[in-house]
Amino acid sequence: MKSRIQIDSKKVTIILKIFKKMFRPTDMADKKQRVKEDRKDRQLRVYSRSEHNISRTQISENALKVLYRLKKSGYEAYLVGGCVRDLLLGLEPKDFDVATDASPEQVRKTFRNCRLIGRRFRLAHVHFGREIIEVATFRSSEDGDKDSQRVHDDGRLLRDNVFGTIEDDVWRRDFTVNALYYNIRDFSVIDYMNGMADHSAGVLKLIGDPVTRYREDPVRMLRAIRFSVKLGFSIDPLTEKPIFELAHLLQGIPAARLYDEALKLFMSGKALQTFEMLRHYGLFVILFPQSDHCLDFEDHDFPRLFIARALENSDARIAEGKNITPYFLLSAFLWESVQGLAKEKMGQGDDESFAYQNAASEVLSKQVKSLSIPKRITQSMREVWLLQLRFNKRIGVRPHRLLAHPRFRAAYDFLLLRAETGGAEMELAEWWTRFQVESEAEQKKMTRPPRKNKKFKKKIKDNNV
Repeated sequence: MKSRIQIDSKKVTIILKIFKKMFRPTDMADKKQRVKEDRKDRQLRVYSRSEHNISRTQISENALKVLYRLKKSGYEAYLVGGCVRDLLLGLEPKDFDVATDASPEQVRKTFRNCRLIGRRFRLAHVHFGREIIEVATFRSSEDGDKDSQRVHDDGRLLRDNVFGTIEDDVWRRDFTVNALYYNIRDFSVIDYMNGMADHSAGVLKLIGDPVTRYREDPVRMLRAIRFSVKLGFSIDPLTEKPIFELAHLLQGIPAARLYDEALKLFMSGKALQTFEMLRHYGLFVILFPQSDHCLDFEDHDFPRLFIARALENSDARIAEGKNITPYFLLSAFLWESVQGLAKEKMGQGDDESFAYQNAASEVLSKQVKSLSIPKRITQSMREVWLLQLRFNKRIGVRPHRLLAHPRFRAAYDFLLLRAETGGAEMELAEWWTRFQVESEAEQKKMTRPPRKNKKFKKKIKDNNV
């Protein structure tokens, strides 16, 4: 009996090996063959200095120092990514990224003011006071060392420290317009992916198979939206289509990383358009599930109108060169959730103040599972929400105390927003607008308890007699 089981198990093992040889290697071979054919189709194009508009006067002085030092040390050095893309558009890049064939350790030896960071991608940060020039070693698209590259079961790249050449590195970039290399040796722009043509056409196109690239890093879906809105580019149909089906993959991304991405999305000056696109592609629900649920049950365009107005105001402030705070927008996104839950608790007999406090805690506790909002931000959000209750108390010293609160201005702007969109009485908002600018004597009059009518009192007394 035992020998028969051993024979059967051996047969099963042999059959499994045959199937593995028949299918898996073939699939891998086909995949590699497709990649090779795709690479052959891509023709290298070098744009000389006279064929593009990038000038060294537009490039950060510190970025030039890094490029020239690497070149002098015998390494290849290129500006790459968003800075090249933005320079070609005539925009001022927020930062400058450098790609090189020097390893992170070699970069650190070259620059005393260098620190190595990252586990997923090993990077070198060269510090010049407040400015940091990020230097990345060319990465390879090959499998390489198993210890250097780790892939999750769902296709996400957990670690990618396999180094290669510039020809390899270009395949690790996300979009073709981000895969343009500015060469400091001859000031040319090197294009392996037809990125210049896509740049001119205003098209955002993923490099490689879109489904595979989104599975490697689902955040690319958010980046597609952000770049499309920021640059005014359309999304290529093949790049766009998988987003609807793969949006759920963002749930596997760490909440801290999604919070950083959310700030980039909504603090760019085009928050309203970004919001509309995120909802269109089913991505907003991943970032703000409670808010999206409230938007599904709109009442006279509320809360969508309230959120839209908050986003419009933020965009206007950025256009005017004013600062905006993340907690204000986040407060607007979650206000309807807090308000709805607080009303439920009040219906169950809870005091208004306690109902809102508990509702705020519950809503924030759920939200941080999607976006890891820092405690200092959630504390400010909580204050903005709870101060809304205090605006109704306009008698005595309470208005003066509220006026001195550190979050008064943000809470007041929040009140105005509610009044403009029908969420609060306009008379209340106007009262607080006037109270802030009136003289001390007038403020005392405004906060004085209403006098009881003596004549009315006398009439009641006479009637009682």
